[in-house]
Amino acid sequence: MEALKILPTPTIETQIFWDACQQEKLLVQQCKECEHVQFYPRLMCTNCSSREVGWIESSGFAKVVTYTIVHRPILPAYQKEAPYILAVVQLEEGPTMMTNIVNCNHDSIKCGLQVKVLFQDWEKGFLVPVFEPI
Repeated sequence: MEALKILPTPTIETQIFWDACQQEKLLVQQCKECEHVQFYPRLMCTNCSSREVGWIESSGFAKVVTYTIVHRPILPAYQKEAPYILAVVQLEEGPTMMTNIVNCNHDSIKCGLQVKVLFQDWEKGFLVPVFEPI
């Protein structure tokens, strides 16, 4: 039996985000009170505690803040992709997010590398945002 990857479980906070990903759109939240932009999705603003948060589409551009090359995944489902690049990127809008960097030679990855979003079939047609060098 083939091991399957873990799929995200959408919640009240994340459902809109994951629905947008299925349409190849990257959304982040923006506070309607103070205009703070945040990611990961929450029910309130992390800057001013307002519950008036909405959604905006990200430009999809980011830069690598930190990364690691995973050679030994902890779950068998990810073994066929190893080694792969796991990174934290800072979106043009400000927030950071954890993601994979794809279509990138491991010798080329570095902090500050400019990347753009694309959506990859994670498992069973479920699209997740990953990034590739510009």
